[in-house]
Amino acid sequence: MDEKQKHSDKTPSPAPAPGRETAREPASALTGGPGHPVAERKKRRTRTVVAVVVVLIVAGIVLWRWHPWGGASTGANAANGASGAAGHGRRGGAPGGFANQPQPVHVATASQGEMPVVLTALGTVTPLASVTVQSQLSGVLQDVYFKEGQMVKKGDVLAQVDPRPYQISLANAQGTLARDQALLQTARLDLKRYQTLLSQDSIASQQVDTQSSLVKQYEGTVKSDQANIDTYKLDLVYARITAPVTGRVGLRQVDPGNYVTSSLTNGLVVITQLQPISVIFTTSEDNLPQILKQVQAGQKLSVTAYDRSNTTSLEGGSLETFDNQIDTTTGTVKLRATFENRNNLLFPNQFVNTRLLVDTIRTAVIVPTSAVLNGSMGQFVYVVKDDNSVTVRPVKIGPVDGERTSIASGLQVGERVVIDGSDRLKEGAKITIPADRAKGASGASGASAASGASGASGAHGASWAAHASGASGTHGHRRHPAQASQ
Repeated sequence: MDEKQKHSDKTPSPAPAPGRETAREPASALTGGPGHPVAERKKRRTRTVVAVVVVLIVAGIVLWRWHPWGGASTGANAANGASGAAGHGRRGGAPGGFANQPQPVHVATASQGEMPVVLTALGTVTPLASVTVQSQLSGVLQDVYFKEGQMVKKGDVLAQVDPRPYQISLANAQGTLARDQALLQTARLDLKRYQTLLSQDSIASQQVDTQSSLVKQYEGTVKSDQANIDTYKLDLVYARITAPVTGRVGLRQVDPGNYVTSSLTNGLVVITQLQPISVIFTTSEDNLPQILKQVQAGQKLSVTAYDRSNTTSLEGGSLETFDNQIDTTTGTVKLRATFENRNNLLFPNQFVNTRLLVDTIRTAVIVPTSAVLNGSMGQFVYVVKDDNSVTVRPVKIGPVDGERTSIASGLQVGERVVIDGSDRLKEGAKITIPADRAKGASGASGASAASGASGASGAHGASWAAHASGASGTHGHRRHPAQASQ
């Protein structure tokens, strides 16, 4: 029995019949049926691809509609661009196609008007008078009657030096004068008596001559005494220190109680005249002839002072005079202009920008300063022709007044010049003017713009695919928006 069991265990199991399923895993598990992780990954990958394609389509439409070389300009330009790209077998966004596109620029018309001939220079505000107040005698400074920074007038009392020593000296001189005057009077009486006796031949003539000399001696002494009195009176005047000019006082250099002398280094205080005030500036010797011509003709040249930024006008004045020689080291000459300075906007030693109006050109051709460019040929402008192309025109400029430049030769009144966007231009380049495009879009080109906009909207799947192919560059050329909408 044991041998039978062993034999049955070693017997192999029979093979399954054809078409009968076994107990193994179903076939759907190997192929990734619904709900399996493999199938879920495939679905997510498909959705990601679809989303990327949609984003590319939208980006292509936006790039096509809003880029300067896109189809928003005119239908003819877009069609030509598409055909040119197809002929060369390149994608529509190739650099060669962009270079031939019209460039958007801003233009201005050359006008006629008055252009001032202005000389600009850096100047220094210089007071007409700056006085260091000194004590003219020695003594103790008793009182100071001014405040620092105060405006004073000529003759105002600023300080007081102790006058008592000079009052005593004055009294002494007056006493000496009275004594000498009495001696002089006595000598004159004696001389009169001697002259009477000499007429009677009762006295020698020598004694009369001696008495006459004594009278003259006393007369000299009296004059000397009077001079001493005047000196001490003047000292008493100097003891009251007054303002020599009208202006603003600075910081006090000596406090009351100090002993002052006439040899103080910094003095008592400095007074600077502010009204009127002057500005000294320099100009090139080349400008001197036209200035002299106006001055010799009796013209009063106006000068305007501006702040350091050269934007704010501080004060207006006139040219007063100029130096008598040219500085050989710099080739410039100094000029002085005076200003009333009513608002005290000009401060001594302040750096300002001065503008000297020399002359005025009545019929000048004027363009914006941004229109004038510099190149290897010199200064030039881009002139706009009737066919919306530009040409390079060399010009010779005249006076410049901020944002305006006068053209001496090379340009006529009424011609249009490019003032912005000239960095991408060359001779014969085509341009578009945004203002003109806006007017055209509101008129006859409104329908084509509307059709282009409808093509860009992508109402059905065919137009979306067409724009996507043009934007991504998968096809040989970019299609016109009207063709894509069909």
